[in-house]
Amino acid sequence: MKTEQIHSLTASFEAHARQTESGVEFWLARDLQQLLGYGEWRNFNTVVSKAKISCEVSGYAVSDHFVDVNKMVNLGSGSQREIEDIMLTRYACYLVAQNGDPRKQESAFAQTYFAIQTRRAELIEQRLLEAERVSARKKLSETEKELSGVIFEQTGGTESFAVIRSKGDHALFGKSTQAMKAQWNVPDKRPLADFAPTIILKAKDFASEITIFNAREHGMSSESEISREHVTNNAAVRNTLLERGIRPETLPPAEDVKKVERRLASEEKRSLKNPDGLNDASEE
Repeated sequence: MKTEQIHSLTASFEAHARQTESGVEFWLARDLQQLLGYGEWRNFNTVVSKAKISCEVSGYAVSDHFVDVNKMVNLGSGSQREIEDIMLTRYACYLVAQNGDPRKQESAFAQTYFAIQTRRAELIEQRLLEAERVSARKKLSETEKELSGVIFEQTGGTESFAVIRSKGDHALFGKSTQAMKAQWNVPDKRPLADFAPTIILKAKDFASEITIFNAREHGMSSESEISREHVTNNAAVRNTLLERGIRPETLPPAEDVKKVERRLASEEKRSLKNPDGLNDASEE
C-alpha cells in the first residue's frame, strides 16, 4: 500500500468518519462499511454480528460498544427514509476490522490501524493511572511531613511521628507495618507506601489530613492524644473501605513507585524529543 493511500485512509477514519457526542468518540457502522470496502449493508452487517460475538467472548458488554440507532437519509426523489445504523466505539471498530475480509485492502489496513490505535489508547490510560499514583504518593509525603510538623509544634518532639504513623497503619490494615512490608516483599529500608496501590495512598492521606485538622482544631498537645486521633481516623477509613468491599490487607502490592516515576520521566523526555513517540511505543 502506498504512503498516499495510508495517509488518505488514516484521514478518512479520524477526520471524516469519526464523530463525537458529549465528548465521546464514535463511528457509524454505515460510514465504516464504505471505508472497509463493503458495498452492501447486509454483507457488512454479518461482519458486525461476528464482531459482537467477539466482544461478548472477550468479557465486554456488547451494549457498551455497539449501540443501535436510526437515522434519516435523503432519497433521489427528494424525500427521506429512516434506516438502521450502529454507533461503534474505537474498540468495536477494531473488532469489526478483525472480523472483516483481509483480502480487501481497506479491511487489511483497518485491522492494523485500529489494533495500533486501541493499543495506543490503552497505553495512554495506563500512563494516566501511573501518573495518578505518583501524584498520590507525593501528596501523602507532603501530608505526612505536615503531620510531623504539627506533632512537633504541639508536643515539642518529632520522635513520636514514626510511632503514630505505625499505629495508623495497624488500624488501616488490621496488621502491623512490618507485617505488611513482609507480605508485599518491601525492602527493609523502603517505606511501605512506595509499594501501596493508589487507593491505599489516598486512604492514608485522607486519614492523615483529618488527624492534622483535628489536632489543630482541638489543640492536642500530647503524643497519646494525636495517636488516638490518628488510629480513630485510620479505623474509620478502613471501615469505609470494608463497606465498599475493599479489604486493604488483601490488596496486592503495586510496582515500586520510584521505578514508575523514573519511567514516566524518561517517557516525558522521549516524547519531547519525538512527538510521535507514543505511536512508536504502541508498537513495542
